[in-house]
Amino acid sequence: MGLTALCPGTFDPVTNGHLDIIGRAARCFDAVVVGVLENPSKQPLFRLDEWVGMLEEAVSDLGNVRVEAFRGLLVEYAKAQGARAIVKGLRAVSDYEYEIQMAQMNHRLGEVETLFMPTSPRWSFLSSSLVKEVARFGGDVEGLVPDHVRKALGDMLEAGA
Repeated sequence: MGLTALCPGTFDPVTNGHLDIIGRAARCFDAVVVGVLENPSKQPLFRLDEWVGMLEEAVSDLGNVRVEAFRGLLVEYAKAQGARAIVKGLRAVSDYEYEIQMAQMNHRLGEVETLFMPTSPRWSFLSSSLVKEVARFGGDVEGLVPDHVRKALGDMLEAGA
C-alpha cells in the first residue's frame, strides 16, 4: 500500500507555492491526497468543483497525487484516506504559530502526525489571498499561478465576481 500523506487546504486559487509543496511531498511519499477543504468561514472566489478541477489539472503530471474535496475534521478525513501524515507548507514564523496549534490538536484528536515543509524562498511571499487581491486590481499574476488558473481568474473577474 505504501505511505500516504495528505496536503490539505482551500487552494482558492492554487498557487505555484502550493504546487511546490505538493510536488515535494509527492517525491517523499508513495501517495499524496490533496484535500480541498470546503470551509464555510471563507468566501471563496471559485466554486468547490471549479477549484478541485483547477488543482487536478495542475497536478496531472504527478502520478501519485489525487485531488478530492472534503468537509469536517481534518483528522477524520486523514484516517479515511489512510494518510499517516499531514504535510503543511510554512512561509513564515507567523504560519508556524498557527499551524503548530492545529498540528497538536490533530495529534490529540487522531494521532496523526503533521510534517512542516518550509516553502521555497521563491514562493515565500505568495498566498492565494494576495493573488486574488492583485488580480482584482488588474495586476499581472503570471508566473504566480498555473496559466489555466490565471485565465480562470481573469475570466471570473471580467464577469464581475
